[in-house]
Amino acid sequence: MVKPSTSEKRVIIVGAGVAGIATAIALKTQLGFENFTIYEKADRPGGTWRDSTYPGCGSDVGGHWYSLSSELNPNWSAYYASQPEILAYWDALFVKHQLAARTIFRTDVVNAEWDVERQVWRVETVTREATGAKGQEEERRDVVEAEVLFYAIGGFMAPMYPREVKGRAVFRGEQWHSACWRHDVDLAGKRVGVIGNGCSAAQIVPQLAKDPSTTVLNFVRTPQWYVPQNNVRYPALVKWVFAHIPGVLRAYRSSVMARSDLVHLIFNQENKLVTKTARWLLSKYIRDTAPKEYAEKLVPDYAVGCKRIIVDPGFLKSLHRENVALTWDAIDSVVEEGIKLKTREVVPLDVIVYATGYSLDAPDLRVTGSQGKTMREYHVGQGGATAYFGCSMPGFPNLFMLLGPNVATGHASVIFSEEVQIQLALQVIKPVLDGDAQSFEIKDEVVNKYNEWLQARLRHSVWTDCMSYYRVDRSQGKIVATFPGPVTLFWRLARRPRWDEWKGVGAEAWARRLQEARRRRRYKVVLVLVAAALAGWLKHRGV
Repeated sequence: MVKPSTSEKRVIIVGAGVAGIATAIALKTQLGFENFTIYEKADRPGGTWRDSTYPGCGSDVGGHWYSLSSELNPNWSAYYASQPEILAYWDALFVKHQLAARTIFRTDVVNAEWDVERQVWRVETVTREATGAKGQEEERRDVVEAEVLFYAIGGFMAPMYPREVKGRAVFRGEQWHSACWRHDVDLAGKRVGVIGNGCSAAQIVPQLAKDPSTTVLNFVRTPQWYVPQNNVRYPALVKWVFAHIPGVLRAYRSSVMARSDLVHLIFNQENKLVTKTARWLLSKYIRDTAPKEYAEKLVPDYAVGCKRIIVDPGFLKSLHRENVALTWDAIDSVVEEGIKLKTREVVPLDVIVYATGYSLDAPDLRVTGSQGKTMREYHVGQGGATAYFGCSMPGFPNLFMLLGPNVATGHASVIFSEEVQIQLALQVIKPVLDGDAQSFEIKDEVVNKYNEWLQARLRHSVWTDCMSYYRVDRSQGKIVATFPGPVTLFWRLARRPRWDEWKGVGAEAWARRLQEARRRRRYKVVLVLVAAALAGWLKHRGV
């Protein structure tokens, strides 16, 4: 039982998505701290899994790993969970831990500034409130303060439309981004153009194609690598065993993690046998599964893993359907009737779906730190988004960004990586919440050294082999999204703070106690070693 904290310190969490909920649960269950407020711009929790409701939406990471280590779920219906199941899981946790009482919905955090003298964050919020008139709202602005600030907004919050595709406003039909699905539009009997062929398009196309009256035209620019999904459904007996036999579910989750984490080997170009084998196997899968007229074009010429590998939910098989076709010709623009190609051909369409992903550019958070510099200015000065373990930046005391730069991987659960970040943050802020320190911020030289290490490892990675959203400007810039190694390495590096890497304010007495505690531990170790050596010597002497 965690003893409730009596601290009067305050914590603000921006975002009630996966990372925000995980942070709040950790504060309550591990520190017994409840004086936090979650600000969420929407009217309910869930983040990406609340917003992304397109047909076929789901996780490409096993559900038993794509969940909190402290909140195992024995009832996932299948290895890969669907969007409704994932959202239900996080909604249930939100209710279980009574987070609604600590959450203010329909509220944007528009500005945050560190008060150096008072050692607090001054945070400006805008809350949208209904006025009573139909469909009308008014805004209320507030300024709140907190000693600690978590940005848990994630990387998939800004749907991205292709910049090169002009003329969207003139289209006479319906159009939307995959992240903003229009469930009120009946697609039966319609010609639907899906632009993009990444993870979301691969889930959408086979679902739309199930209705033979719907014609699906998929506009493809770059081929992708696919692996078979082989989504195993869990029988009732297996779920009963997970729920009632101690240790089985934890062991199974660990086995899923261990198997998945081995996949990191294919992302290092120096592992030539592994990368060549992966290329051969995945090429064979594409050629064996897709229609012959598409097979050769569907096999990429870049390294496996340079773009996110698609766990194929039936996309390649759906290409055999008569109502599905791929179009490789480049798009010129959107016109009234549909899409005009560079060949000047106009493809008539009733609906256009932009399955073109999200912008991962560092958002303009309007966060000003202790040195008078904004977060964006810091990132620009570093040549792209940069942070220590993806969460801490010099000049931003008591601030932690979750799922920040170089945290995601091409093979593992981001939930695990976020938990690692949260655990690091809790250890750093505990002296602050206990009143033993005012603030901690990571040192410049520490972040610079860490970033140099990251970029050196990334130079040998497959992510240098193509254009992708993992990089600044998607071209030859700095790789800002991915961590170069297994997530177990990320955990080992970030599992506890190295206090000499942090600058503390008002932490002198705490630092002296910490040093004294370390000294006592060293003395104990020395005494144990001396006692063991003496016992061995006496035994040897026959005493």
